[in-house]
Order: sequence, then C-alpha cells, then structure tokens
Amino acid sequence: MAFEIDVLIVFADPDNESRGEDTPGWVSQFRRFLGLMLNQVLGEKAHIMLKSDYENHVAPNLDNVGILIPILSSDFTNTKSCLESLEAFANAAGPEWRSRVFKVFKTPLTSQEQPESIRELLGYDMYQLDPDSGEIREYTDYFSSEAERQYWMKMVDLAYDLYDALVLIKEGGHRPPVRTLRKRQTIYLAETGHDLSVQRNIIKRELQRHGYTVLPNQALPGTLQDLEVRVRRDLAESQLSIHLIGSAYGEVPEGSDRSVVELQNRLAAEKSAEARENNQEFGRLIWISPNLNNASERQKSFIENIKRDVEAQEGAEILQTPLEDFKNIMREELVDFGERKGTDDIDGRSVYLMHDRVDVNDIKPIRQVLEEAGFRVLLPQFEGELLEVRKQHIENLKNFDAAIIYKGKVNDQWVRMKALDLLKAPGFGRKKPIIGKAILTAPGAQIDTEVFRQQDLQVIEAAQDSTAASLKSFLNEFTS
Repeated sequence: MAFEIDVLIVFADPDNESRGEDTPGWVSQFRRFLGLMLNQVLGEKAHIMLKSDYENHVAPNLDNVGILIPILSSDFTNTKSCLESLEAFANAAGPEWRSRVFKVFKTPLTSQEQPESIRELLGYDMYQLDPDSGEIREYTDYFSSEAERQYWMKMVDLAYDLYDALVLIKEGGHRPPVRTLRKRQTIYLAETGHDLSVQRNIIKRELQRHGYTVLPNQALPGTLQDLEVRVRRDLAESQLSIHLIGSAYGEVPEGSDRSVVELQNRLAAEKSAEARENNQEFGRLIWISPNLNNASERQKSFIENIKRDVEAQEGAEILQTPLEDFKNIMREELVDFGERKGTDDIDGRSVYLMHDRVDVNDIKPIRQVLEEAGFRVLLPQFEGELLEVRKQHIENLKNFDAAIIYKGKVNDQWVRMKALDLLKAPGFGRKKPIIGKAILTAPGAQIDTEVFRQQDLQVIEAAQDSTAASLKSFLNEFTS
C-alpha cells in the first residue's frame, strides 16, 4: 500500500515559532533532522510534510497519509485543529490507526494531560533533561554531548520504528518472518527514572536485536490501579524482569505514594514468589548504579530497602557494578535460561575494522592481530564512486559480527558518526545480533570515554608496545 505522504507532522503553531531571523522553528528543525535520518535508514527519500503545508489542513482528510507524528505539548492539547487532525487520521486509517501514530514530546506531559486516544502509545522525549538537577529545557545546541546522549538517540529510535512501520504498511500489513538466532522469549524491562532512560533504551535495543520480545510495549498508565493491572499482565507473559535503578526516584502515579520504579520491583517480586510456589521459572536482575551522589533521601531509602528486605529481593540477583559488567552478566543469565545461539554464527566470524583513510597504515598491526585470532576482517572502501563506497559500507554494517572503530588521527566527531552508523545498522537490513563493539584509540589519542560508554561502546586504549594485549579482553568476550 502506497501513500502520497509517508509522514505527516501535526503541531501547534507556537511550537514552531522561530527564535531568530535565521533560526528555524523547533518543529522545522525536527522535520529536517528526521528526514536526514529516515532517508538513510530507508535508502530512499521519505516524503515528510508539516501539517501547516498540508493542502487540506482546514478540513483534514488524511487518507493519503501513512504515518502521523503529533508533536505533544500543552499548546498541542489546547489547540482544536490538532485534536481534530488526530480524530481525522483515526477515521481515515481504520481500527489499527494507533499503530501508525508516533507521538513526540516537545515538552513533558503527564498521562492525564495527553489526548486520551493516544495515552497508551509509547512516546519519544525530545526535550533536554539535566540528569543532575532534573531541569527540563529545549535544545539550542543540537550537537552537544548532551544532545548526542538524549536527542539523537531518540531520533535514531524514531527513525528505525518509522522504518518498520512504513515497511509493514507497504507490505499490506504482512511482514515476512525473520529468522533470529535465539528462540523468542519475553523480557520485562522495567521503566526507569529519567537519569537512566538512555541506558535502558540501549539494553532494550540489544535485547530486540537478539530476538527477544521486550515489555512494556505501551506507555504505563498514570493511575495506580491501572498501572498494577498492566504491569502484572506484562510480567505474566515474561520469563525474566530487568530493573535499572539510579539516582532518580521516578514518577509517582496517581493514587500511590511510591514511584513507578518501586512499584514494578514490588510486583516483579510477587511474580517471582508465585512462580516459585508453582515450580515455574522466572528470573530477576536488579542493577543499582554505583554512582548515587545525586540520589534523594527517598531514593536512597528505596535502594537500602532493596538490599536488606527479603521480600524486595525475592528471586532477584542484585548487582551494583559498572553497567558494562551488568550487561555481561545479563547476557549470561539469558543463556542460562536455555537461549543458546545457533551454530551457524560460530565459524567465520567477522570484525568490521572502521577507520579513516589517514589511518590506513596504522591499522595494519590491528588487522594482523584480528586475523591471527581467527576473524575475517571487513574494511572500509575508499576508492571509487561515492555511491559504491557507501554501498560497501552498508554491506559491512549488515554483515559484521563485531565492530571496532579506530581513532587515530581523526577527531571525536568522526568517531561519533561511525558510532551512529552502528546504531543504524538494523535499518539497513541487518538481521543478526552484534556480539561486540568497541573504540580502539591509538597511543596518545584523546577521547571522551564516558560519552561513548553510555552509547554501549567499549573504549580500548592501545598500549604503546602491544596492540594484541589491548584487544585481548575485548576479543575474549566472544571467543571463549
């Protein structure tokens, strides 16, 4: 099924007011960035239109629109034409219309403040959140390190999800089955406080790449009674729950005096006790951030309760380790649940050694180490037409098992772009999981390690006298 407009963005006029003569409004900037990202993922130009440019915006008839993106804010919910556009799209798209709506938050709104018809849909937070103070503001610098961790990570997620929806629409709602390396099981990945939203999202994407179904797949209700019903339902379908606990206490639903984070943990403990009584298998992993300097007294009390309360610990393995260590333990736990990888990905594993032309000589000893370890080394192409070079890069992104980004004479921005390409790999048609990814720095090269570790990249600093030693621990992760 083809639509004249792939994506229509609906918004309230105040949300796109320009801040200066040469500065586009927030929605216009969003549309431009989304277009760049979605075009790369689709491999073709997507037709994205703002509602203000839509010819039928006075009396909307949206039957030629594939996907609707409402830009949510207080102005949106108070604008009659925005709400009418939602209703018109629902009428035009039919019973499954919500699967074609992707709500984007320009500013935070509680569940009760959102239009009732789309409250349960998962949203994409596109506002700036200070993890220390909790202050919320609009982005003015879209290329800051903070924007990379929040705005662009969400933009990547949105582009991939739009890609999936557009492919499904064009196939008439029928997607061919995708072979995964693991038997599909369901994992409950608990919602977190605002300080761990990026980390949760990284883990969610990794689980999905490995073929797991991840719940919740809808926004949790804003009232205690409805929330408990939803969480219990999702836990009943799950074989494992994962809880990430940081400095932020989290939102407190209406009718409760405890946060969503705490309530999910309590309900998972109840599910674990019930499973034990019925001789069923249900595991729990709780990760507590080692850095709790900014935690409130209430959050500290909650964490201490987890550590000493037998009921709160029911069926749980509690870890207060670096996040990378926790993820390794999580992977082992999933294997222990009987999720063995297929034999077809054991032999002939490949490593995509991503480097710039200026470092072509410096990567030779790295390539030698990898080949001696039994890996097939994929390399970028530098000669030929631009489209051919890009095509080869995309083929490598689709087929590698592990990836190493080499930072020699290049700057951090080049590394960021390559890291972003790794995030986009599923959008290019990649089907198998990534078993490892790292940044390898040349001796003496400087890099902001914390930024990249938050993007699920291991940072390896090469030793002056031994490239092999520097790579040893990384290679051991998936050769043992």
